[in-house]
Amino acid sequence: MARIIDGKAHAAGLRARVAEAVAGLAPQGLVPGLAVVLVGEDPASQVYVRSKGRATREAGMASFEHRLPADTDAATLLALIARLNADAAVHGILVQLPLPAHLDAGAVIAAIDPAKDVDGFHIANVGLLATGQAGLVPCTPLGCLMLLRAELGSLAGAEAVVVGRSNIVGKPMAQLLLREDCTVTLAHSRTRDLPAVCRRADILVAAVGRPGMIRGDWLRPGATVIDVGINRVEDGAGGSRLTGDVDFDSAAAVAGAITPVPGGVGPMTIACLLANTVTAAARAAGLPAPEALTA
Repeated sequence: MARIIDGKAHAAGLRARVAEAVAGLAPQGLVPGLAVVLVGEDPASQVYVRSKGRATREAGMASFEHRLPADTDAATLLALIARLNADAAVHGILVQLPLPAHLDAGAVIAAIDPAKDVDGFHIANVGLLATGQAGLVPCTPLGCLMLLRAELGSLAGAEAVVVGRSNIVGKPMAQLLLREDCTVTLAHSRTRDLPAVCRRADILVAAVGRPGMIRGDWLRPGATVIDVGINRVEDGAGGSRLTGDVDFDSAAAVAGAITPVPGGVGPMTIACLLANTVTAAARAAGLPAPEALTA
């Protein structure tokens, strides 16, 4: 039976390191600040924003929340981002996605100062990651990498398969694994004989958005499995439950280690958001980013 990779415990450890780094910046008069912008009334987004604000404050950081009505026009939103870009107390800016349909998410992300882009979505940060330079890395892939390092130590030489090619998870995850000297395959819906590709993997990262897609017989015995998927499915009793992209029971019988859903990658995402904000604050002050918080 696979070892369970406890994302909650790892995230608690990372948040503690964040709080320690924040305390270390205080004597220099530096308080890392995170601004979160929410447009509209999406219930899930409201929950995420509340949890991000609470985690930010618990780490000793400054939290700035901006809630705008769903009918906010692009000019108003972009003007707010411009003010946050210019605000020295704000070191990280996160615009909660998805945005209402009339707003262009790409244009909004492009308007954020790359040095404050703690989501790591700005094309400048994407390019820095792709070329092996220091930038801000998307939070979920960063969290996955930290879990893998904690579980395996050095990743050099490992064969890694990432299933899913999104700009948010799949592509940056592949880039991070390349930086760790893995041999990386980025697989997707058009990959021929996907089960056979997955069976090559020492490390398998599932980020495809299909509940239970990857089964135990797709895995190499002893593989480390990181399940990024968060899917809500009916539980057969009139309710629903969260499940990942990996069929947990069959996979856990084959894998060496596996993240659960929930309680695996999810808690690491917010912790990495805090870490990115501290990294951005340190760099803004001309200080080195704390090594324990970076990729």
